[in-house]
Amino acid sequence: MKKDFYEILGITKSASEAEIKKAYRKKAIEFHPDKNPGNAEAEENFKKAAEAYEILSDPQKKAKYDQYGHQAFDGANGGGGGFGGSHMNMDDIFSQFGDIFGGGGFGGFGGNSGGQRRVKGSNLRIKVKLTLEEIANGVEKKVKVKRKIQAQGVKYRTCSACNGQGQVLRVTNTILGRMQTATTCPTCGGSGQTIDSKPANADAQGMIMEDETVSIKIPAGVVDGMQLKVSSKGNDAPGNGVPGDLIVAIEELEHEFLKREGENLHYDLYISFPEAALGVSKDIEAVNGKVRIKLEEGIQSGKILRLKGKGIPSLNSYGSGDLLVHVNVWTPKTLTKEQRQFFESSLTDENFIPHPEKTDKSFFEKVKDMFS
Repeated sequence: MKKDFYEILGITKSASEAEIKKAYRKKAIEFHPDKNPGNAEAEENFKKAAEAYEILSDPQKKAKYDQYGHQAFDGANGGGGGFGGSHMNMDDIFSQFGDIFGGGGFGGFGGNSGGQRRVKGSNLRIKVKLTLEEIANGVEKKVKVKRKIQAQGVKYRTCSACNGQGQVLRVTNTILGRMQTATTCPTCGGSGQTIDSKPANADAQGMIMEDETVSIKIPAGVVDGMQLKVSSKGNDAPGNGVPGDLIVAIEELEHEFLKREGENLHYDLYISFPEAALGVSKDIEAVNGKVRIKLEEGIQSGKILRLKGKGIPSLNSYGSGDLLVHVNVWTPKTLTKEQRQFFESSLTDENFIPHPEKTDKSFFEKVKDMFS
């Protein structure tokens, strides 16, 4: 089972942004590869700390993690939250979180330790529409994505402006003395390389557009507006860069009969007066097929029947919600002569006069039960 991000950094859910950053810095120093050469366990802990920080330092990602746990980020790629777990690239960590040490600290973190900086390609975003049945059962979707990839035959050379470092140093004179700052190289965009030659069909960065079919595994229980990530399926980056990610936004399609409320589903069942008086069996539309229920004779309009576990599965695998069947007795708007005579003769019949029992719940009690 994947370890909790808060536990990895040694903090609580109430930790502030500054406390999260401080905790990550402490862990990163402790497990940094430069301090633990050849130690695979330390490298793995270093990656886990970076993954936890990537999620918890982003308010939106942190909110989703607090609500849905690891599955909010794992589902679209079969595991591995922010960077994809143990398969994450160390260069990505150095380039993305280098500023945690103020631009230096250890080799690699500032991107100016002698190695080329690996630029990450831009992310792509798509929207995937899901039916309620697909959300309830989980689904694998295949989508066609237009993404930039490096053209065959592109050749690169070391950037002369930054000498392959991806950064340029600027020295300015201030009242406090000479100040040196490092900024991304404007010539190569931080990659440390420039194009030497490229095919005619490639753009200025040596890229071409290509259609690719991407398989997206969507877990059961996702909600409308949730975003999943498919790692490395965004646009390529020039040179030795790493691809961006494919961000998948979930759109829930409206169901013809069922209404969703969190993990619970609601179904309006309309029955006739004779069916209510005599009792009847009915087929109810559910997300996993029809369910037959039996209504007892004399059932009252407004009765709510709860079918346990027939709702939407929890994203965190804590079981499923319920299907709430709302019974509505349909009153005909027009009557035949014989029907009218029957009901007129029943107006004074003691059996037709309402006699609510103490066990019959009021409307407000029923609403309260629904949310309890």
